[in-house]
Amino acid sequence: MNIISYNVNGIRAAIKKGLIEWITEESPDIVCFQEVKALAGQVDLSPFEALGYKIYWHPAQKKGYSGVAVFSKTEPLHVAYGSGMEEYDQEGRFIRADFEGFSLLNVYIPSGTSGEERQNYKMKWLDDFGNYVDELNKKFPKLIICGDFNIANHPIDIHNPVGNKKSSGFLPEEREWLTNFFSNGFFDVYRHFHSEPHQYTWWTYRANARQNNKGWRIDYFAASNNLKEKLEGADILQDAIHSDHCPVKISINNA
Repeated sequence: MNIISYNVNGIRAAIKKGLIEWITEESPDIVCFQEVKALAGQVDLSPFEALGYKIYWHPAQKKGYSGVAVFSKTEPLHVAYGSGMEEYDQEGRFIRADFEGFSLLNVYIPSGTSGEERQNYKMKWLDDFGNYVDELNKKFPKLIICGDFNIANHPIDIHNPVGNKKSSGFLPEEREWLTNFFSNGFFDVYRHFHSEPHQYTWWTYRANARQNNKGWRIDYFAASNNLKEKLEGADILQDAIHSDHCPVKISINNA
């Protein structure tokens, strides 16, 4: 089973850039989108449905903002919309789909780049998210978490670690939180399979950053340690260009 996570930075814009054709060719079993930036009724989803996807959508209350969705060829046993934390759920940042063998949480962690107030919000969000995952993992011990984490964990995960050491997304306290997260029963699936540098998932639109591969790896799959033997591979799909992010993919033996 192939699972893709993709921050599309507006699904309607991504569709205009060939997203449907790309999904048709790639044919993942499950796709987790972040930043759909639309209500489901604002998007013609029939081409995805024609490909066999069942669609689950959790938008933000604010129009044109945030929002997550899961497209799956296998009907989940259950889908949970939101986390139960109202102050976060109004921003459409959580959706969980439970399958036979594992549960999949699609999450869009806030950015703190717009200023100190939003950075403080992000840090509180991370603390609450960590507690939420601790409780969730007790109910769903085989848990995969994917999405845009908006944090580059290590110097290998960012093109200019020295110049960005005071930038939101690479602050010491953010990196410490993510390191602790990955040492608390979860592992970074991509790094489990790949140790090479210069592997990024997001590039600013400025200064030809993508063409020059001056990026950040901020999109992740995290999986419970008890799933290590089930996971067969992970990739960053840098050739998919429908967004300022690119997709990340894992393969899991769910037999």
